[in-house]
Amino acid sequence: MSPRVLVLGGTGEARRLATALVAAGVDVLSSLAGRVADPVLPPGEVRVGGFGGVEGLAEALGEVDAVVDATHPFAAAITRNAAAATAATGTPLLRLQRPGWSAGPGDDWRWVDSLEEAAGSVRDAASIFLTTGRQGLAAFAGLTGAVLVRSVDPPDPPLPPRTTVVLARGPFTVEEETALLREHAVEVLVTKDSGGAMTAAKLTAARDLGVPVVLVRRPPLPDGVPVVATVEKALDWLADTRQTWNP
Repeated sequence: MSPRVLVLGGTGEARRLATALVAAGVDVLSSLAGRVADPVLPPGEVRVGGFGGVEGLAEALGEVDAVVDATHPFAAAITRNAAAATAATGTPLLRLQRPGWSAGPGDDWRWVDSLEEAAGSVRDAASIFLTTGRQGLAAFAGLTGAVLVRSVDPPDPPLPPRTTVVLARGPFTVEEETALLREHAVEVLVTKDSGGAMTAAKLTAARDLGVPVVLVRRPPLPDGVPVVATVEKALDWLADTRQTWNP
């Protein structure tokens, strides 16, 4: 019987991992949260929607030999649930998470611990570019300046009263990001420390234009869960732990 791996996905790393596993003959089930209306689907079987918390996920693990949590660095709830469910069932779990960003020469970055703190730090700015995702925009609803929001799908209210929404899916080039910042006379960029190259162009554009960046730190990971930063390391872990999987 082919081994079965559950990949908690929604990221580029999750899609690349699923692609490699399917090519190697591994039975892969990719789980997507369903927050994007038209997601880019990985190969193999795909499940869209939550499991119903820790208990629902634990029940689903009866059909699974190992779990790789390759969700977004800010998908804290599913990461906590995965740690609890795999601990309860004895299922091997790996966290695949891309490294965060690091400031370089010329960057003007201000780190905060939450969206609420980010909102407070930019309350006096005349023009703000929010790229924090559409799920947490309520934290910024009290801003009175001009707010530019970019997301894949239309955001839900409440939104700041002077909000302009741009619907777009990355990656974006530095030239595109520079033009957008200039067009909207952006004074400050607010984003999460998502990491990776796909969304890093905005940081380069901000540095080149002298625009400060407010970055929200990542939530902490559960204790005791092994973490790797690349798909290749995840494949190595799966190969190394295969002897411990269910017969």
